[in-house]
Amino acid sequence: MTDTARARKLADRIQVVVAETLQRRIKDPRLGYVTITDARVTGDLREATVFYTVYGDETEREASAAALESAKGVLRSEVGRQTGVRFTPTLTFVADALPDNAKNIDDLLDKARLSDAAVRTAAAGATYAGEADPYRTPGSHDDADEDE
Repeated sequence: MTDTARARKLADRIQVVVAETLQRRIKDPRLGYVTITDARVTGDLREATVFYTVYGDETEREASAAALESAKGVLRSEVGRQTGVRFTPTLTFVADALPDNAKNIDDLLDKARLSDAAVRTAAAGATYAGEADPYRTPGSHDDADEDE
């Protein structure tokens, strides 16, 4: 098996080659605004998974996925030509879940901000249940301490 550093280098190169080829050579009208976010290669350098995002709605995502599948051969041959490896890895395109996860995190942060604001408004007019400083300070003597 090969080392992981070589697989990482090849994955980085595949990411660049696929992105440049999509930008310059692929003229499929179904292909929307696609961004190649990551690429990963197996340890034996035989299979590459390319992660992508599409700016747009669900129909544009589906059309872009179909366009990527139809352009897979051209992309693979370009990867093989530019990387010079003995066996060109097969390409698998996977829609990246990163934007959905980011939106979910943003929604959770907004919910937390609203909750914090509600706690802040509830605490605005609140007073302490006992004294403002319930702890004894070293210089103060209570009557209870003197009796003992």
